[in-house]
Amino acid sequence: MSSIPIPLQTVALLVASNVFMTFAWYGHLKNLADKPWYTAALVSWGIALFEYLLQVPANRIGYAGGITLAQLKIMQEVITLAVFVPFAMVFMHQPFKLDYVWAGLCLVGAVYFIFRA
Repeated sequence: MSSIPIPLQTVALLVASNVFMTFAWYGHLKNLADKPWYTAALVSWGIALFEYLLQVPANRIGYAGGITLAQLKIMQEVITLAVFVPFAMVFMHQPFKLDYVWAGLCLVGAVYFIFRA
């Protein structure tokens, strides 16, 4: 991955980790609804392990490459919304809400303020 720019490495790993985390946090609501909560928790922890195996290197690569802690956090929040909306609509069959657009616009503002010189 060393020939890939650090910001791109960071974003790609954070996107992949967020996919795992979204399934760990919310996938059990659909797939394990008839199981006890502790079963869902154990399955979620198993999925979350893969999230951490991607998220920790992503943050270390980004931070070592000059991305600030605040920038990493805002990147994560933007990625979370970008992953969550399709997950909610496609996997969980939730309707699109205009609130997703407003939340996204708020995050655009956050990105502007955290990344401006």
